[in-house]
Order: sequence, then structure tokens, then C-alpha cells
Amino acid sequence: MTLTIAALLPALQNTNGDAQNAQVLARRAGWAGIDARVVAVASREELPDHVDAVIVGSGNDSTLDASREALLTMHDELRAWGTEGVPILAVGTGWELLSWGIERPDGSVVEGLGILPGRSVPRAGRATGDLVVASPRFGTLVGFENHARDYIGAEGSPLGRVRAGIGNGRDAGQEGVVMGSVIGTHLHGPVLAKNPGFADAILGIAAGRAGLEYTPGPRAAAVDGYAAAAREAQLAAVRGAASVDG
Repeated sequence: MTLTIAALLPALQNTNGDAQNAQVLARRAGWAGIDARVVAVASREELPDHVDAVIVGSGNDSTLDASREALLTMHDELRAWGTEGVPILAVGTGWELLSWGIERPDGSVVEGLGILPGRSVPRAGRATGDLVVASPRFGTLVGFENHARDYIGAEGSPLGRVRAGIGNGRDAGQEGVVMGSVIGTHLHGPVLAKNPGFADAILGIAAGRAGLEYTPGPRAAAVDGYAAAAREAQLAAVRGAASVDG
């Protein structure tokens, strides 16, 4: 049994290296003795017959329309996967394109696919910097954010509470959105490399659906030490900044 991880539109949706979340999943699966492959999908015709996990990275606003048109051709598959419980991780504009839509400063709207609740609206200033999130499902998540829009309309289903940073904005104190196994987030990094427990949770879902048991392998423990050091350095910087601000 080989797990198939689809990376959708990596040429358009990989501004922050977020498409590499697919490689993180495949590598960790391999360390656990589970065969896994990453399929880069540029069009509906390239979709594999079966997927076990899906990654949609973030792109530039200049590619929003092109990415939307391509994802729109995969709408039925994305909706079916979400309904069936296939884990889908969408980051940045990839997440926004799976939402109800994106409002531009000029008042025009990029219609989303409606897979996730909520929509993106312009904010007064760009949100950039460290982002720390306390997720009841996935623990403490760290990464960085870089977005010019707030996210509204998904207050009942966030990924977690913001401990440092902006997240969804509008003083909601929330970050991301979750519906079943479909997850949208502002966290870049790539997020699964910085948060191996998050990656393992997604792999656990994918493996379980395939009738496999996922347990992180010995190689993962060694690599996770580097991730832990990076996480602690970021958390220490955030604590230091909060102390200075206070």
C-alpha cells in the first residue's frame, strides 16, 4: 500500500515553500516504514485516481485568478475528498481560494470554491511576523504569517487561538479554520516541517483511512530535535518581544 499525497498547483502555489508540506508528509511516512509518493498536480487531468492527503500552498495575488480557474476544475474532487475525510491542508491564498471568496481593495471579488466557511477581506496594514497558535486538536503551532487580508465568517471553527501574531484578524484572536479534516491556515514555514506533531496528526488520519497504523519512525525522532530547537528559538523570540512591549 502506497500513500498518495497530491500537491495541487505547486508552480503557482508555492510562494513560501508551502507546497513542500507534501514532501514533509511523504518523508515522515517513509521513516515510519510506509511507502508514500507525492504527485504534483497542475491540472485536473493530472489528478491521481486516488489520494490519501492533499496540500494546497500559497501563491501571489497576481496568480489568484489563474489558480482559481485551475482549482475550479477540481471542485468536485475537492468537495468529495473533504466529505470523505481525506486530510486537506491549505495555506495562505490556497486556503482563501477554498473559502467563500476573496475581496480585493477595489471592491472586486475572487469567488472561492466554498469548501471552507468564511471569506477574506482587505485589512488596513499587512500582517507579517511570528505567529503562534494554541490548537486544541494539534497543540502549540508556530510559523510566520504574511497576509494583507483578514478572514471572517468562520468564528465557530478556528484552527486555534492566537498567542502571538495576528491570525485571522479583526481582533478575533483566532487563527485558521477547520472543517472535518480540511484545514486552512496562515502558518508558513512550511508549517509541517516546523510542527512535526501536526504532520503526524495528518499522517495518522491518512494512514488510518488506508487501513494502516502510523507511528513515527526513529529517524523522525532525530529530525524532530532540530524542529524542537527551531520552535523554541521562535517562542523565545516571541516571549522576549512581549516582555519588551510590556
